[in-house]
Amino acid sequence: MNAAFDPAFGEAWNSRQVSDALAMPNTHAIVMDSDGNEIKGPPLDSVPCETAGFVLTRHGADEEELLLIAVTPSCRGRGLGQALIKKLFQQANARGVARIFLEMRRGNPAIHLYRRSGFEPIGERINYYRLASGGKADAITFARKI
Repeated sequence: MNAAFDPAFGEAWNSRQVSDALAMPNTHAIVMDSDGNEIKGPPLDSVPCETAGFVLTRHGADEEELLLIAVTPSCRGRGLGQALIKKLFQQANARGVARIFLEMRRGNPAIHLYRRSGFEPIGERINYYRLASGGKADAITFARKI
């Protein structure tokens, strides 16, 4: 988590936030190793391979929200982000999800990944995020039909 998110934006979740989210019944995680293989089964900290990326989502009815997606800097540029999103689409479809939403900070370079994955902007929230510096950044909401 800490390696994947720039501390200037305060986007990384702490372990309590992640564990609280995962304790909710409709929250799902996908974790991949550096070869793009899904790592399955708790506890994930006992898995003998290095975690290279993850996605965290929650769903309700026929919608799902992508809460977090991250790939460690040393593993970027190898298609792991795209592989995580592809796996998300497969699993969400199996759960009966019709549409996936996400929200990102304006200026986040992940916009290229989201656009390539078929997400389209549907709204924005001005000055929504508070940055570590004390400044604010707009949020852009995206959606994609499955």
